[in-house]
Amino acid sequence: MRCSSLLIASSLSLTASAVNFPFSLDWLVSSAKDASISALPAEVVLPHRIAVVGAGAGGSSAAFWIEKAKSRAGVDVEVDVYDRRGYIGGRSTVVFPYNDTSLTPVELGASIFIEDNKNLWRATEDFKLERVNFEDEDDSIGFWDGEEFLFVMDVGSGPYGWWSTLKAIWRYGYQAPNRTKKVVKDIVSKFLSVYDNDGPRWTSLEQLTQALDFTKIVAETTAEYLDLQGVSRKWSREIVESFTRVNYGQNVDDIHMLEGACSLAASGASSVKGGNFQIFENFLNQSGANVYLNTTVQSIVETRSGGWSVDFVGDTHGSKEYNDVIIAAPFHQTGIKMNPSSWSFSKTKLEPIPAQPYVHLHVTLLATTATHPNPEYFGLKPGSSVPKVILTSNEGLRKGGKGPEFNSLTYHGPVGVGRENEFVVKIFSSEKVEDDWLDKMFDGQVGWVVRKEWDAYPVLPPTSEFPPMVIANGLYYVNSFEPFISTMETETVSSQNIVDLLFRERFGTDICGVNVRPVVSEESLEPEETLTEQVVLGNVEPETTIAHPKTTQKADGQKIDSFVRGWDC
Repeated sequence: MRCSSLLIASSLSLTASAVNFPFSLDWLVSSAKDASISALPAEVVLPHRIAVVGAGAGGSSAAFWIEKAKSRAGVDVEVDVYDRRGYIGGRSTVVFPYNDTSLTPVELGASIFIEDNKNLWRATEDFKLERVNFEDEDDSIGFWDGEEFLFVMDVGSGPYGWWSTLKAIWRYGYQAPNRTKKVVKDIVSKFLSVYDNDGPRWTSLEQLTQALDFTKIVAETTAEYLDLQGVSRKWSREIVESFTRVNYGQNVDDIHMLEGACSLAASGASSVKGGNFQIFENFLNQSGANVYLNTTVQSIVETRSGGWSVDFVGDTHGSKEYNDVIIAAPFHQTGIKMNPSSWSFSKTKLEPIPAQPYVHLHVTLLATTATHPNPEYFGLKPGSSVPKVILTSNEGLRKGGKGPEFNSLTYHGPVGVGRENEFVVKIFSSEKVEDDWLDKMFDGQVGWVVRKEWDAYPVLPPTSEFPPMVIANGLYYVNSFEPFISTMETETVSSQNIVDLLFRERFGTDICGVNVRPVVSEESLEPEETLTEQVVLGNVEPETTIAHPKTTQKADGQKIDSFVRGWDC
């Protein structure tokens, strides 16, 4: 069972050969035969060129949205995507137990998306990817504070489905889960407006925060906000905190309420069979972009003509000029040197990108024949039942006791065919889990072990300020969204908004190809203007847009809104 609805992902470095691609990779261009690219002066850059730095959720979806927008508008745009890793997916990747590709792959990073994640959900449908649903799993969940189990949830139906049981009401009362559910439902409902055709568009996260009426919930911690809503401290510090810790490695008195709510929005929790990275491979395959893997962008510098020169090294090396650049990776982790230019003509001012601290996380994956953790570790008698999903609260430490040694411990089903008596276990912790500790926890029944140490999630304290989305004219930053909400889905939301803005500014059309410029007669244009427009647009015929039905029906006949901006126009 996965307890997270919006779990952020890993950045494990793998070679391309370590990943099973469901399609031909002939469109990748990181081969030796074109390993050097020469710069082309921006004055003769035709077609319009866009560079995307990063091939994870944000970068792959940016290329996908550009393809949608240019086809609908009938403009000629060429896209190059660079990634320093040897695989597509960024912080979403899988590993195979015992390095055996015949066994079931395990998500090392981004494990879950939900039905309200409309871009990812729609992608699985359009790309015909099989989803695995985790709501039907019935493993019990234990809430551990380092010294005792505070509560054991008997069924795996999320933080709300079990609250009406007598023992839950006895400990937490009737109102706390109801009030929390109402708060989360209201937040999710407001956010879903970004998928509407007339939903908000923004040039800064401050602007979006106001448009969604989220100013208060990003300015207060989850604990503060729920306290003010009359939610009991016991519920928020024990149950809600367990979900913020497994999703973001942060406690409720540290993380802002918007991200706290994301941790609890668990309806329709699913993943792609074989790995979520397949969504992002399909984004790039559909985009037609040139993809350069194992290629590190070193610098982005303004050119004399007002474009941007991108220098890169690796399997592909060289320099190339672009009209626009989209950075879709945590900027301070890229090592990119960026300045307007040493040219005296430059008057460009780059908006500074503030340093973004990240939660340093240890991920331990293992295979064990132990059917459940050792009860003696938890102070229980030998043979006692122990939950297969254990989440943790920091409440014991707050009260002067011992804190938990891990954030979460979850069983993830059998290893695979031929090893049905072994189970995959995933452990998140702030410190390395040593072999001796694993032997104690699983009675010495540990086989395969993989450890990954990485900066997993942005630190998400209350805030009223965010990184710039537009760094300079023609220079955009997808990951400005991360301190607001950090998920795979919201990276695709951010990239779509940026592509929409870019096309409005460069071509006068939105992502649906709709003309957003004021209507001007041909006679009022200067000859140079008409010629420029013809050069930019070329002779490409706009794509015929097919309207998608705005509602559909679930199996039970309930009507739901199925329109998703960017996919439907």
